[in-house]
Amino acid sequence: MTGQAGKLKHSSGWFAAGREVSRALALLSDGAFRLFIYFCLNADRRTGQMRITHADLAKAVGRSRRSIIIYMNELQKQQVCRVQSAANQHAPGHIEICDTFWPYEKARKEEAPKDRTSYIDQIRNLMGSRRCIASSFAPADENLANALFERGVPIQQIERGFLLGCARKYSTLLNNKSSELIVAFSYFRNVIEEAGELQMSEDYWRYLQRRADQMEQQWLDRNQQADGARFNNRRSAPMSGRI
Repeated sequence: MTGQAGKLKHSSGWFAAGREVSRALALLSDGAFRLFIYFCLNADRRTGQMRITHADLAKAVGRSRRSIIIYMNELQKQQVCRVQSAANQHAPGHIEICDTFWPYEKARKEEAPKDRTSYIDQIRNLMGSRRCIASSFAPADENLANALFERGVPIQQIERGFLLGCARKYSTLLNNKSSELIVAFSYFRNVIEEAGELQMSEDYWRYLQRRADQMEQQWLDRNQQADGARFNNRRSAPMSGRI
């Protein structure tokens, strides 16, 4: 034996299983505790949150979907986790380990605007800020914005998801993979959730802002050149018919 006794074999990939985990062990059934440990090992360290489908969860812990539902209900009843169910069984649900059972200090959530109208207006302004969006702010868009407000999703997360979605759309447009523009706020639903889970620095988001601006201008310039070429082709086409 050459290693120092008591020293970690691996400096990363471990979880601080202290008094919070001991408290859960004494409180939960074996199946629910197994699920709790899986969440602990896979949740975002900064937030204690993660997203996963029931099918993937059942496969990961070796239990049936029916058992997963029972364990999830137990975790909620014992106030170990908060669970936001998905719209359907194939979509990922949102899980957050409650502070009492999470050993890490959580990142402070940005305070959401207290004024619902201001919150929705900011989203409406976002929808009008990019040329890859061909849509007015429809009632369905406002309903989604209201739902995000009710959940307390920070405006910053929405802005980052919006930026990520637009950057990907411009990449698709420039690579001729699609010519369709964004026509609804619901286009950003999943990418807003993704933005909430990404662990990226402020430098990354500033870079992405610059990159999205560049791609937008490239796309506009290309469209302008294409329109000019079509106009010249029409002018040079031979005239036919009687005057």
